[in-house]
Amino acid sequence: MRAMVYRGPYKVRVEEKDIPSIEHPNDAIVRVQRAAICGSDLHLYHGLMPDTRVGMTFGHEFVGVVEQVGGSVENLRPGDRVMVPFNIYCGSCYFCARGLYSNCHNVNPNATAVGGIYGYSHTCGGYDGGQAEYVRVPFADVGPAKIPDGLDDEDALMCTDALATGYFGAQLGDISEGDVVVVFGAGPVGLFAAKSAWLMGAGRVIVIDHLEYRLEKARSFAHAETINMADCADIVVEMKRVTDYLGADVAIDAVGAEADGNLIQHVTATKFKLQGGSPIALNWAIDSVRKGGTVSVVGAYGPMFSAVKFGDAMNKGLTLNMNQCPVKRQWPRLLSHIQSGYLKPSDIITHRIPLEHIAEGYHIFSGKLDECIKPVIVPQYA
Repeated sequence: MRAMVYRGPYKVRVEEKDIPSIEHPNDAIVRVQRAAICGSDLHLYHGLMPDTRVGMTFGHEFVGVVEQVGGSVENLRPGDRVMVPFNIYCGSCYFCARGLYSNCHNVNPNATAVGGIYGYSHTCGGYDGGQAEYVRVPFADVGPAKIPDGLDDEDALMCTDALATGYFGAQLGDISEGDVVVVFGAGPVGLFAAKSAWLMGAGRVIVIDHLEYRLEKARSFAHAETINMADCADIVVEMKRVTDYLGADVAIDAVGAEADGNLIQHVTATKFKLQGGSPIALNWAIDSVRKGGTVSVVGAYGPMFSAVKFGDAMNKGLTLNMNQCPVKRQWPRLLSHIQSGYLKPSDIITHRIPLEHIAEGYHIFSGKLDECIKPVIVPQYA
């Protein structure tokens, strides 16, 4: 098969790899119809994640058609259209039993916090991802779900991470009717978080970013107010000014470890294989909410120490909620919203790139060229 292969920081290419095979009776092999490049893939692309090995295939957002199933798989058959959550999880451990699928205890021998993630380094289990023609899907009776009739592949694709994570970010904000919600970051997750905040009763939604084309998308897609932080001397002071000097009720950090990488990230990641990420967006969130407010964190951070303003959060009486999204837990609500016409997830897709040109896709997305917000990868046969 043809698959994207990592060859070092800023170096990816398409190569021939063996089609994955059934390794366990619970496995399925899925022929990929659509995949996506996620903002968090750029941490891998830039060499900022520990234990990202040469030869790995990235891609934790994908949908496809079941090609083959193991002998123990009961819920799927060859030919089924499926969407696959980015979490790999067993479905039966202490954490899965409580719906914490992203914290599964049985699928990642390399960490005690996060479970398995497709195509996201050996730190997250070492599973190859879906930026390829085929992918092995473990625990096929647990993670994947059949795509409902009438749901477009690209709408389903957004449910595998970006939409689910944005919705989860709004959910973690514990939004009450009429709340002022500020979202840091107007990438796909931030856009979906802003859109979802309205569904949870927000009275006002403000999105902050430094790229005008992304802010325009926040206005047209999420119907949010926007602030270009490049135009502000101090974004926290500006947030106080537009909220009667109280602060927002809820802040959602949809940035996390900066995908571009700062100097400290590049030095620690490339030399010592450590990445915590800049705490700037999280500290802005802490400073921008009112006393007694809530900060939701769905931006990705690595394991290294980050200088978070925890004392300020404590003294303001803030509630901090955070986790990797347990994707499948969000699907019933998301599918209901899509079928009711409240969400059209594929509206954020800006680029459709053939798999053979994925290196150019990474270059465009990484460089924020051509007003790229969300690139989708299309195998040649799809």
